[in-house]
Amino acid sequence: MLSKVISAAYLALWISSCAVTSAVDQYMIRALQLMSETPLIDGHNDLPWQLRKQFNNELNKVDLYTLKTTHTNIPKIKEGRLGAQFWSAYVPCETQYKDAVRQTLEQIDVIHRMCEKYPETFMFATSSQDIIEAFNMNKTASLIGVEGGHSLDSSLGTLRTMYKLGVRYLTLTHSCNTPWADNWLVDTGSEPSQHNGLSPFGKQLIVEMNRLGMLIDLAHVTVAVMNQVLNMSKAPVIFSHSSAYSVCPNKRNVPDDVLMRVNNTGGIVMVNFYNDYVTCSSTATVSDVADHFDHIKKVAGAGIVGFGGDYDGVTRLPAGLEDVSKVPKVVAELLRRGWTDKEVKAALGDNLLRVLREAEKVTHTHTFFLLLFFGAFSQKTEPLVLLSFFLLLTWWPQQCKAKEHKADQSKAVTQLYVYRGAFKYSNVKGLDFCYAS
Repeated sequence: MLSKVISAAYLALWISSCAVTSAVDQYMIRALQLMSETPLIDGHNDLPWQLRKQFNNELNKVDLYTLKTTHTNIPKIKEGRLGAQFWSAYVPCETQYKDAVRQTLEQIDVIHRMCEKYPETFMFATSSQDIIEAFNMNKTASLIGVEGGHSLDSSLGTLRTMYKLGVRYLTLTHSCNTPWADNWLVDTGSEPSQHNGLSPFGKQLIVEMNRLGMLIDLAHVTVAVMNQVLNMSKAPVIFSHSSAYSVCPNKRNVPDDVLMRVNNTGGIVMVNFYNDYVTCSSTATVSDVADHFDHIKKVAGAGIVGFGGDYDGVTRLPAGLEDVSKVPKVVAELLRRGWTDKEVKAALGDNLLRVLREAEKVTHTHTFFLLLFFGAFSQKTEPLVLLSFFLLLTWWPQQCKAKEHKADQSKAVTQLYVYRGAFKYSNVKGLDFCYAS
């Protein structure tokens, strides 16, 4: 009799175990299916820094198929279904006022050379369309983000040059103040504020980034800078590798009031996997990372969340997320928690694609109105041309009514910036060129 009871108990445990395993497998199967339909776009990976630190950027000395000393290599990228990656062109704060520009250019160069060495895996990308094309070719779209405004040496010319080299976002600071922006350590009290957020040059830089179509990355800045940029940027912003402050109260994370403003302006917060920003401790799990996704979704909606693992830039990662091959586990966990296919696809890549497209629209709109302005106000102005210009100012906002995340029209104040401040058309209610001030 006892043996029958024991056998029945083992059978029940086995059935229970099979049921749990089956459920987990189903979530993973579904996760991989969604990742085959929508590119996983990660906001921040420091593999280029590891190439510099370990190999002095000598790619002939490293094989990304067999590399074992990093979180990222080609087999791990394939297993992790990485559709697109913003590779970080990072150099330390110690290079500020010294050779930061040169070192950053070397990091941009190594990203280009990495793509050239492994064309079967990487496709260099600079646009939302490039990401889709690479995904359709089963390649990882490779974009560049410069991590830290110190890399510019306070030069708009350097910013423009880096844009031409393919840089598509700039993190305004790293963990040091620049001559024009305060970094997140100011909010901890460990460093003094130098600018109360952004200096006048810092604000000029934001306008120029909008004009270029370069994404503004607010990871690493103070809350004051976050709010100042959200007030003035004509394009949505990103947090390339930051998590939710309410879940882990580290000043590198994003507070709830800012999350709501990111939603109102159509931006994105890409969740960081670093244990210290996930649990504010040295250990974390996949479930802890999913808690940040859940919180951001609860506060501001699934439309602003994304992935920003910070692989190869951190020393501690959650159990189960030890390298880039493990990212599908997060997707499966979100599905287990009841996220819909649409919400998961938004987090995977649709949100970032939307943000990038909006930034591209801003630069195209700026160029269009710039050309129109100089045509309308030249010495050879024809009355019909001038009339057409002002009729367009009236017509254009009507085309923007359907724009997602559009600010309340009644509060809109138009500001039309012409490059280098030649002209500013402001305080005209109802005309917001699709982007409220």
